[in-house]
Amino acid sequence: MITSFEDFCLWTYVVVDDLWRELAPYWRRRGPAPGCSDSELLTLALVGECRGWDVETELLQAWEPYHALFPRLPSQSRFNRRRRQLAEGFNLLRRVLLGLLDLAQDRQCAIDSLPVPVVRCHAAAHARGDWAAHGATYGRVPSKRLLIYGYKLHVLVTLSGVILDFALVPANIHDLVAGLDLLDGHRDLAAVGDKAYISAAAAADLWQRRGIRLLTVPRRHEHRELPPDWVRVLNAARQIIETVNGQLAEQFRIEVNHAHTFAGLCARLQTKLAAHTLCVYLNRVLGQPDWLQIKALAYPN
Repeated sequence: MITSFEDFCLWTYVVVDDLWRELAPYWRRRGPAPGCSDSELLTLALVGECRGWDVETELLQAWEPYHALFPRLPSQSRFNRRRRQLAEGFNLLRRVLLGLLDLAQDRQCAIDSLPVPVVRCHAAAHARGDWAAHGATYGRVPSKRLLIYGYKLHVLVTLSGVILDFALVPANIHDLVAGLDLLDGHRDLAAVGDKAYISAAAAADLWQRRGIRLLTVPRRHEHRELPPDWVRVLNAARQIIETVNGQLAEQFRIEVNHAHTFAGLCARLQTKLAAHTLCVYLNRVLGQPDWLQIKALAYPN
């Protein structure tokens, strides 16, 4: 049982280091080993996201009182560079944790999107960085009545609250198009989507090719009766996806961007998503009553 912030850091490091021993050969580096190992840097970033330290200067300053845990902190520029280099490492850690989680085997899922703005709309034409080169566009977020410049993050979440898969797409791509591309990488699922995913032809195609049942919430003008089992699945899925989206937006601040390049944005997103999966994993392994209690331990009194 995790009872302190130091316990949380220790458990995170142990899990990360054990897994990274198997994954490290994919990240061979030239020159001498750094003073702050890859396992330590991954842990610094993951725990930092859980605590809400999503600005590098704040993160490194906040770690200074924990010299006994991490005696050799990297500089800000080195931390940024190494995190970008390890971006796919965070994602691979997340995928390995999914393989260890029985909850990730749930075949009932929900699919939805979150806005990921990169600059304010009025400043997009003169924004620095490589956003346009990597597909950043203007797009509307109907649920929030917002116009953004950037991307949307589509997430596929099991009904047990585990993020199974994700995709980052330009903000003007319709949810149905992006969702179909995301689902096309899976088989034999029941996936619940909101009204944006309504398409009888797309649902039939998914079922025929991938064995995926795409269930959607009816529009108001549709007077169709749904079986009681479907109603229960739809209601449960909407609650779960709203909870997970709330965790990502409010606790991991996934809609707030501090990156200056597309590579930096990807590294941050992959860190946040890996941190969410890590919390679910620790909750499951340690029998915590709620993974949110692990998040609360990042804020000791």
